[in-house]
Amino acid sequence: MADVQVSTEKGRPTPVAWADLAPAQPVRLTPVQRLHRAVLRIDAATPFSRDRAVDVLRAYAILGVVLGHWLVTAVVLRAGGHLGGDSPLQHMPALTPVTWLLQPLALFFFVGGRVGSQSYTSAVATGTRYRTWLAQRLRQLVRPTSALLGVWVLVLIGLAFAGVAFETIRTLLRLAVSPLWFLCVYAVITAATPLIRRCGAGRLVLVAFALVAATDLVRGLVGDVGWVGSLRWLNVFTGWLVPYALGVFWAAGGLARRRCAVGMLVCGAAGLTGLVLWCDYPASMVGVPGAAMSNLNPPSLAAVCFGLAQCGLGLLLCGPLRRLTGQPTEPVPSLSARASEAAGARATAGQFCWAAVASLNLSAMTIFLWHQTSMLATTVFSLGFGQRWPGLHTVPEDPFWVAFRFAWIPVFASVLAVFWLAFKGVEKSARRIPDNRPINE
Repeated sequence: MADVQVSTEKGRPTPVAWADLAPAQPVRLTPVQRLHRAVLRIDAATPFSRDRAVDVLRAYAILGVVLGHWLVTAVVLRAGGHLGGDSPLQHMPALTPVTWLLQPLALFFFVGGRVGSQSYTSAVATGTRYRTWLAQRLRQLVRPTSALLGVWVLVLIGLAFAGVAFETIRTLLRLAVSPLWFLCVYAVITAATPLIRRCGAGRLVLVAFALVAATDLVRGLVGDVGWVGSLRWLNVFTGWLVPYALGVFWAAGGLARRRCAVGMLVCGAAGLTGLVLWCDYPASMVGVPGAAMSNLNPPSLAAVCFGLAQCGLGLLLCGPLRRLTGQPTEPVPSLSARASEAAGARATAGQFCWAAVASLNLSAMTIFLWHQTSMLATTVFSLGFGQRWPGLHTVPEDPFWVAFRFAWIPVFASVLAVFWLAFKGVEKSARRIPDNRPINE
């Protein structure tokens, strides 16, 4: 085989065999190095224009719903041998402040309004029709939800043939699908995004807030009976339209000043405090079994004020959250990409934080849809050991139940990870348009 001629320092050619030019052996990376490289690649793949604080708020909203359900929802083995629902909030009112941290639905609608409005702006700029845009947005909700419902249809058929008590089947089904009401409302309001923009998001916030206040005022004067109770169900849409329209207003640059966020936080907190202290609204931001009134079903004026304060606080935290996730202040096109290829490259704490947030957001629907099923699967299958497990099948009436429930959360999370592995592909496919490109969030 002919040799390659390479010049030396003295100018005389020196023969070099092809074998001497063989590519270097690939560097073997340790698991830690692989982790750092993966984190750096996620950071490099993130567009500079993406507001990482928005993704953090959405991740918090999803985790808040999951942890909230796992902590305040109980499935009790009754004396008759069937399963029934319960809540530690009914037996321990001192846990009410937990609902202030773990009921972040307003934040989800707030972020959804901003993202939905920006997505529609991009669609208009590229000439995409409204029908196509809406189909793309709804597909992200419908496909993962269809997978959940399909599995539960099979489960219910199996339970019915096995002769499981009707009370148990009703409890399991109610807890598994009850979070889906939120997706229905979110889909309807998302479809109205162009109308919200056209009518003026700021004005719609005031109109929707006034409608919620009016229906609650009628309830206070007449009582929650007859047509009044039916009228209050309008709050399911008007109540959540408030944070969604605020998000649309945010996307249009309407909340750029810090004083807007401070005003939302102060006014929302003051309104909530007054309603709880002087107007007999419950302090819990979720429904409590046996309570005369629920702030969430349908949303009350107190829930709307609480959501307003949440959105204001979220706006105030955007700056610190951007710094926490290592969002660059100026575009650096390929620095992270080159660094990720180096064997000794190490990611920063902010880049690790962002990688965790981005990964959770990519699986947000799967986590949201299957978190209740993971808890119920643990509850049902553990009955096969022939005993009632504290914190899982017992009445949530004392602090010991809370301590045991915290111990069960890693088990719920492990089961949820199994469902995530099984169904993450459904969510991934739902985020792609027919030409196999991901939908711009």
